[in-house]
Amino acid sequence: MSDVVAALLLALATENAELRDQLTSAQDMLVETSIDAGNMHALVEAMRTERDAWQEEAERLQAQALRRA
Repeated sequence: MSDVVAALLLALATENAELRDQLTSAQDMLVETSIDAGNMHALVEAMRTERDAWQEEAERLQAQALRRA
């Protein structure tokens, strides 16, 4: 094998390794983002549930006040 071919193969192997590292980093970031999105979704759902409970309580108290008036 000539030196040129060996150098080319080494360059390709190096680039391939670098690209694999970048892909691994991107996959890690994607997993982290997915976890964050799931946590945010759960928080939003909890806030909606709390909002609905407060709204039902306000409506109940308003109806109670109207019955007394």
